[in-house]
Amino acid sequence: MRVRLDELVSSALERGAAVPAFTCYDFTTALAVVAAAEESGRGVILLVAPKTAAAPTGPRLIAALRALADDAGVPVSVQLDHASDLDVIRDSVTAGADAVLADGSALPFGENIGLVREVRAALDAQGASDVVIEAELGGLAGDEDKAFGVDTDGHPAGLTDPRQVQDFVSRTGAQLLAVAVGNAHGRYTGEPRLHWDVLEAIASRTELPLVLHGASGIPAADLVKATSMRVGKVNFNTELRTGILATLEAETTAHRADGENLQGLLGRWSSSASRFAGATLDMLSS
Repeated sequence: MRVRLDELVSSALERGAAVPAFTCYDFTTALAVVAAAEESGRGVILLVAPKTAAAPTGPRLIAALRALADDAGVPVSVQLDHASDLDVIRDSVTAGADAVLADGSALPFGENIGLVREVRAALDAQGASDVVIEAELGGLAGDEDKAFGVDTDGHPAGLTDPRQVQDFVSRTGAQLLAVAVGNAHGRYTGEPRLHWDVLEAIASRTELPLVLHGASGIPAADLVKATSMRVGKVNFNTELRTGILATLEAETTAHRADGENLQGLLGRWSSSASRFAGATLDMLSS
C-alpha cells in the first residue's frame, strides 16, 4: 500500500526503528526490494535518482514504481532523490513520486532555503501539496576527502551546523531533514567515522525525522545507534548496485551457456537485491 513518506518514517521512529530507502534504477530491483519488504512485514522506500528521472523513460519507471507501491502488501513510498531541477521535479510528481528531496546542500545557506521554498511553492501550484519534501543541510560529500576533512578553523568540514537547524527547518517547511555527520556518498576507502556529538546536537534542535545518506559501508551497529538520535530514514545505493553487478559478472557466462537463459539470470539479479534489502530491513528494525 502506498503511504506518505513522513508518516512511514515517523511510525518507524516511534518503534525505535528506521526505514531503509533503496535506489532503484530499474523495475527488477524494485520488485525484489518490495518482495523482501513484504516477506519481512516492514515498510520500505523506493528512490529514483535525478538522472534516471530525467531520462526519456524516467516518468514511466516512476509510474511503474507508483503502481508497485499501490499494490504492495506493506507500506511503500516512492521518492525522487537529490533533485533541484523544477521541471524534473514536476514531471516526477506527475508520474507518481510521493516525495522529493529538494537538494540545495551545495548552495549557500540562504539559497538552500530558497530552493526548498521554491520547490514547495511549485508543487502547491501543481496541486501536489500532499507531496512530502525532504531537505538537506550540510555539505554531504561525494567523497571522503570532503566528508572527513577539516576546515580552516580545524573543525570537520561540510558537517551540518546544529546552530542552523531550527532556522532552516522553520523557514523551509521541510518534513524530513538529511544531515551530514561524517557520512559520504559512494564507497568508503577508510573506516567511516560518524560525529555523534553533531548528530545528537542536531536531534536536540528539531522534532523532524532525520535522514542519513551514504549508508553503504557504515557499520551496522552505527546505523542502529543512529536511530536513537532521530534518524528514521537511511539511504542505500552502492552496496545494492555492487551486489547485483557482482552476481551478474559471476553468473552471466553460465546462463548464456544454458540456452541464453535470461529469465534465470534475472532471477539471480532479483535474489541478490532481495537478500541485501531483507538483511537491511532486519538490521534497521532491531
